[in-house]
Amino acid sequence: MLPPIDDVKNWMNMFRWIVKMIRDEYEVDESILTRSAALETDCGLMIEQLEAILGVVGESFSLTFPPDTLNEVLRLEELCMLASWMKGLYKRPSFISDEFEAACRGMNPGCS
Repeated sequence: MLPPIDDVKNWMNMFRWIVKMIRDEYEVDESILTRSAALETDCGLMIEQLEAILGVVGESFSLTFPPDTLNEVLRLEELCMLASWMKGLYKRPSFISDEFEAACRGMNPGCS
């Protein structure tokens, strides 16, 4: 069961929601799920699992991630900031490329 999204009002709430989801769905120890954790190497998630996580986040928050999202997002914090921005809860993350920003904006009208 996914955590409720009602309390997600900023990027830190989004971070906590994603941490709970990964912890519960993929049985990753919460102590590993830090802001700087690399999704693949530190969290031990396979590419298929990361794609599924993007799918769950996208479906839960009505977001569409561009196909090359996992080339732009390497750390847990980056995933949370990106999803928050796409939902209109955070400023544009500085780590994303201009091309990726354009793709996100074209797919998600909530990008601020």
